[in-house]
Amino acid sequence: MATALSEEELDNEDYYSLLNVRREASSEELKAAYRRLCMLYHPDKHRDPELKSQAERLFNLVHQAYEVLSDPQTRAIYDIYGKRGLEMEGWEVVERRRTPAEIREEFERLQREREERRLQQRTNPKGTISVGIDATDLFDRYEEEYEDVSGSGFPQIEINKMHISQSIEAPLTATDTAILSGSLSTQNGNGGGSINFALRRVTSAKGWGELEFGAGDLQGPLFGLKLFRNLTPRCFVTTNCALQFSSRGIRPGLTTVLARNLDKNTVGYLQWRWGIQSAMNTSIVRDTKTSHFTVALQLGIPHSFALISYQHKFQDDDQTRVKGSLKAGFFGTVVEYGAERKISRHSVLGAAVSVGVPQGVSLKVKLNRASQTYFFPIHLTDQLLPSAVFYATVGPLVVYFALHRLVIKPYLRAQKEKELEKQRESTATDILQKKQEAEAAVRLMQESVRRIIEAEESRMGLIIVNAWYGKFVNDKSRKSEKVKVIDVTVPLQCLVKDSKLILTEASKAGLPGFYDPCVGEEKNLKVLYQFRGVLHQVMALDNEALRIPKQSHRIDTDG
Repeated sequence: MATALSEEELDNEDYYSLLNVRREASSEELKAAYRRLCMLYHPDKHRDPELKSQAERLFNLVHQAYEVLSDPQTRAIYDIYGKRGLEMEGWEVVERRRTPAEIREEFERLQREREERRLQQRTNPKGTISVGIDATDLFDRYEEEYEDVSGSGFPQIEINKMHISQSIEAPLTATDTAILSGSLSTQNGNGGGSINFALRRVTSAKGWGELEFGAGDLQGPLFGLKLFRNLTPRCFVTTNCALQFSSRGIRPGLTTVLARNLDKNTVGYLQWRWGIQSAMNTSIVRDTKTSHFTVALQLGIPHSFALISYQHKFQDDDQTRVKGSLKAGFFGTVVEYGAERKISRHSVLGAAVSVGVPQGVSLKVKLNRASQTYFFPIHLTDQLLPSAVFYATVGPLVVYFALHRLVIKPYLRAQKEKELEKQRESTATDILQKKQEAEAAVRLMQESVRRIIEAEESRMGLIIVNAWYGKFVNDKSRKSEKVKVIDVTVPLQCLVKDSKLILTEASKAGLPGFYDPCVGEEKNLKVLYQFRGVLHQVMALDNEALRIPKQSHRIDTDG
């Protein structure tokens, strides 16, 4: 009598939600839920051919869920990796008496084998484009001297330097990776480029080594060796040796960094650099969920300095960060402050103002787009002019808020609608099928619900008056949005047992008689119910556990 279920059907079901049990449910709880749904959907209970056919489908779906969750091995795989984990090749040769830890290890082994087969197709491209802009003519103009010169009425803004770099990684084996990188630079009419090739090998879980070869038109051949090693679980060391060949001879260099975790969020670094610019540096970096703090001290030739910086991370959807730093040394003093914010799923926009002596005032704009970085340092003036600091601070804020309101926000809204529409189109057939299954389930529930209501009414128990599931719009600012809800009064009443209704912490779209009326959007469940003759009302989030009746749900009729 079984009607075969397609892989797509099984892949779109949440077995725990379908049986309405906790993820920690015992075998007795699973069996009780299974028996209850079998009694509801058993095909032999229905004579109508259409209802019988729908009952067969739902009965087989419930049976499939119970088969997976009642077997310790398949349940462990499902809990860790979902239904797709059960489809991975290789499980048929795995011994069945395995613990969840052993199953996890076996799955990871199978997954590694699959990943190695795809290894040759992977690259990890990274790139940086930096464009230096000289805008000093905006603030440091000699208007009296040049006021008669043709074209002198407009400030001259020039691009005085550019830098482009790109790198790709090509995994050769599970432990070996080849890295190819190159760069081009130009400043004030003079430029050059270089190309580098590196081969990295992971020697063990504790370390790796890397050989590097490079050449360029400004510098001669380069040979380098990098080593990384975990000394202890809380301490590691990195060493970088290099030989740079040039017309002046061979210039060796050595950099060693020793780091130690001082606590869960704090790392201390000691760095020694020997070569053309020898220096010793020590720093402490503390990184938490809400802040990032750095203090550093360097003694070297030609640069010695002290640095302190702080960054505050706001816990908002845009991942806003505000930062400031103070750096003082033989070169002078620089104060820098700025902010960055996520403007789309893969893009982060940031700006910082640098005020220093004798460097002057600069504005730095940076855009990170996936693995690409676009950097625009704009030099405004060589002097400490209040007007330059003011415009460098206020200007980017005005431009950002204008762009965010007029361009970014409408674009993101349009993109979201486009993605939702695409998602709806791709799942339209499946949603229609789920809707039909839900309607069939409701028809199959009618007789059971009638008996449940009679029993509950006889003892003044729990009666579901009305229940809706989907997208509710209560905010006046969103009144143009369409309400998308379905009536789930019958399915909820069918789940009532002994004047109680318990829904587990899972999406309610998987419950019998439910389906998702608005794919990809936030959903709620709104229930109006009667208990002991008194009306109650509650609204719960889609993935929120719900237990009724409760005193707090009672409607205050006095008000």
